[in-house]
Amino acid sequence: MNFLFDENFPKSARQVLERLGHQVFDFRKLGAIGSPDEALMMLAFEKSAAVLTTDRDFFHTLGRRYHENYGIVVIAIRQPNRLSIISRLEWFLEHIDIEKLPGRTFQLRDRTWMVYPPF
Repeated sequence: MNFLFDENFPKSARQVLERLGHQVFDFRKLGAIGSPDEALMMLAFEKSAAVLTTDRDFFHTLGRRYHENYGIVVIAIRQPNRLSIISRLEWFLEHIDIEKLPGRTFQLRDRTWMVYPPF
């Protein structure tokens, strides 16, 4: 599967995804930092990629505005740092069937998670 890192997502997460055979694109290299969210979504469509971000508002905005997507995963934890974000990403990859990712937005919190639309 293809994944697109938002400009706030840790670059070191690339190793986790590539080790599992996924392809990773980074908005910091392909887009213009500070661009509107729509630019990120357009690039995700172009690359057939699910978006990985820490922007909490994506769960409530982009996930509902762009019904046709390859998936959006928002990691919204209280004290985000590189290791805690990667830990939640690894949990997600172990517990959620990524075949269910297209058309859905996930929000991963410290101990819970939500999905829209539900399974």
